[in-house]
Amino acid sequence: MSEYWWSIEILDGALPASAWHRAYGSSLVEGAITNGAVDWAWHHHRWGVLFEIAFANFDAWARFRRLPIVGAALDAVPDPVNGLLIYPGRGGSASSSQPRRPRPNLGAGAAALPETIEPPIVARPAPAR
Repeated sequence: MSEYWWSIEILDGALPASAWHRAYGSSLVEGAITNGAVDWAWHHHRWGVLFEIAFANFDAWARFRRLPIVGAALDAVPDPVNGLLIYPGRGGSASSSQPRRPRPNLGAGAAALPETIEPPIVARPAPAR
């Protein structure tokens, strides 16, 4: 079964996003469950809160998004100008849990290019006439 993940990021503003989560979190989960959510997760970060939610299809997401409680919760984010991000897919901490390995050096420390050897110049006497 294919899941359609969506991410809602709430950034800290005049109030911390954790206060917003305490006020609206259970209502959002209830609305999600009653409208077909198959999975969800809350993540608390130093910059705010991330709500990841999965639906079986796009129509279920659209029904959830049109709920009055969802609109009220999103209108009440701590920073109404820059504090709300909604996008498809998992977000925030969805990348690999392992740090990236360092890439090889492209400049100093890389293998030297092979040197081209020019043919030697040999002086020969001019042919006799």
